Amino acid sequence: MAERQQQKHEGRVKIGHYILGDTLGVGTFGKVKIGEHQLTGHKVAVKILNRQKIRSLDVVGKIKREIQNLKLFRHPHIIKLYQVISTPTDFFMVMEYVSGGELFDYICKYGRVEDTEARRLFQQIISAVDYCHRHMVVHRDLKPENVLLDANKNAKIADFGLSNMMSDGEFLRTSCGSPNYAAPEVISGRLYAGPEVDIWSCGVILYALLCGSLPFDDEHVPTLFKKIRGGVFYIPEYLTRSVASLLMLMMQVDPLKRATIKDIREHEWFKQDLPDYLFPEDPSYDSTVLDEEAVREVCEKFECTESEVVSSLYSGDPQDQLAVAYHLIIDNRRIMTQASEFYLASSPPQGSFIEEGMPLPPGVKAHPERMPPLLADSPKSRCPLDALNTTRPKPLAVKKSKWHLGIRSQSRPYDIMAEVYRAMRQLNFDWKVVNPYHLRVRRKNPVTGNLVKMSLQLYQVDSRSYLLDFKSIDDDIIEAVGFKSGSSTPQRSGSAAGLYRPRLSIDSASPGIDLPQLSSSLPGFLSELQTHARGPKQEQTVCCTKVSIFNSKAVLCLPTLSVTLNTPVYVVVTCVGAHQLL
Repeated sequence: MAERQQQKHEGRVKIGHYILGDTLGVGTFGKVKIGEHQLTGHKVAVKILNRQKIRSLDVVGKIKREIQNLKLFRHPHIIKLYQVISTPTDFFMVMEYVSGGELFDYICKYGRVEDTEARRLFQQIISAVDYCHRHMVVHRDLKPENVLLDANKNAKIADFGLSNMMSDGEFLRTSCGSPNYAAPEVISGRLYAGPEVDIWSCGVILYALLCGSLPFDDEHVPTLFKKIRGGVFYIPEYLTRSVASLLMLMMQVDPLKRATIKDIREHEWFKQDLPDYLFPEDPSYDSTVLDEEAVREVCEKFECTESEVVSSLYSGDPQDQLAVAYHLIIDNRRIMTQASEFYLASSPPQGSFIEEGMPLPPGVKAHPERMPPLLADSPKSRCPLDALNTTRPKPLAVKKSKWHLGIRSQSRPYDIMAEVYRAMRQLNFDWKVVNPYHLRVRRKNPVTGNLVKMSLQLYQVDSRSYLLDFKSIDDDIIEAVGFKSGSSTPQRSGSAAGLYRPRLSIDSASPGIDLPQLSSSLPGFLSELQTHARGPKQEQTVCCTKVSIFNSKAVLCLPTLSVTLNTPVYVVVTCVGAHQLL
C-alpha cells in the first residue's frame, strides 16, 4: 500500500482522506481520535498505533489479530474497520465511530438496567458473538468495557486483540481476558475449545446488566479465582426465575454442561421480543445489488464516473478510496434506518455466489462483497438471485459447519491407547510416538498412492472421561518427526516391529517387576525415548507380547519390552508385538 504522508489541514492533522479531531481516549498502544472523511463528511474513529511502541511492548501479534478479524467482519453489532493507513512511524486504523461510550460506564452511571432493555442489549451481543463463532473466531475478552453503545443505545462489540481463530481438532490454552469475566477453565490454564469461554463472559455481562454488579468479585485475586472455580453466585430476589435459569446455564463451571448459542436462542427469556434481523433465516434483502444512490453520491464527492466506482468495488481492494467511501455511505444510511438491512451488508470479502464469467440479469449489478449464508440455519436459505435467473446452475450447497471434538471415552488411558495401537496395526499405519498420549501417524492409500497423515492426541476432559482428538497434519510436520523419505530410521509399513525403540534395562529373567522398581527405571527410559524421536543413529528393536497387572505387580512377557508409566498404578504399553497386546 502506498504510504500517505500526514498533512496539516486548516490547523488540524490530515491522514489520507480523514481530518483528525479531538481525542476520544487513550489506550495502551496509542490514542483514539475522532476523524471526518474529507469528502463524505462521515465521522469515524481513528486508532493511532505507534510502530515503535507496539514493537517494544511485544504486541505485534495482538494488533495483527485485531486488524485481521475486523477486516473480516460486517455485522451491525460489531465495530467495523474501514481502512488501515500506514506511515513510516504509525498505523492508523479507521473504524466505525459510536458516540454512546462503553457499556461499563453506562452501568456505572445508571446502575442495573430494566429487564426489557437488558434483554435488547443482550440479544444484540449474542447475535454478534454468534457471528464471530460462525466465522471461527473466539473473542476471549468479552466485558462491558469492550461493548460500546451508539447514539441509539445499540451494542457494538470492540477490541478483538485477544481473539483467536479456531481450527478443527485444536484446543486453546492461553489465559486471556479480565479475571472477573474469565471462565474457570481459562484461569485454571486448562484446554478449551473456545466458544464456551465467550458464553461464560456473556453470562457475566448479562448479570452486570441486570444487577449492576458482578457475580464474582474480590480484590484478592486468589479468592476471586476460588469463587469463579466454585461457580456459586448470588441471585437477587428481583430477578425472574426465567432469567435466573439462563444465568445458571451460561455460568456452569463444567464447560460441557454450559449453554451453547443454540441453547440461549431457544431459552424462553431470550426469545421474547427478539428482532428477526439478529438471526435471519430467509433474508429477502438482496445485498448483491449495488446501491445506485450511494454510487452516485461517491461520483459527486470524488468527481469520478460510475464505472470507476463499480471497478473499485469489483477490485476487492479494501483500501480503495472509492470502495471505502461507498461503504461509509451505505453503513451510515443503514444505521439510521433498519439494523436488519445493515446486518446483510458486506461481510467476509472472500468470494460470492456469483461465479466468474456468469451473466447477470439485465439491470442487476453484483456486489463484490456479501455475507455468506449463515451456516446451520434454515435449509430454505437460498441465493437471492435465483428468482431472477432460473437458467443458471444453482450454487453449490454450503457444507454445514460442525465442531468435531474427537472421540470421548471413560476407559482408562492405557486401554484407550491400546485400542489405538491395535487399530493402527490392523489398518497398516506407520506411527511415531511424540509422547505416550500423542502420536503422529500415516498410511498409504493402496488405490491412489497418497499418504493419509494425522496427529492423534489423548486429552483428559474431566476426572472420569478422556477425549481422543484427531487432526490432519501436513508434510512439513511429518518430515520433522522422521517420516521423511530416506530417513536414518528404517520404516516397515504396518509393522509394529518396524518402529524402533530403546531397550528398557530390566533383568529379563525376572518373572515379575515391582511397580516402584519400574518407576525408578522410567525417567531414563523417557529420556531415551525423547532422544529417539529426534532420530538417533542406532536403535534396538523391542517388543512386548503380553502384559498383566495384579497385586501391584506388572508381569511382562520378556526378554525385551518397552513400557511407559501412566501413573504409579497403571502401566501403558507403547509398542505392539507380533501377536497380542494386553
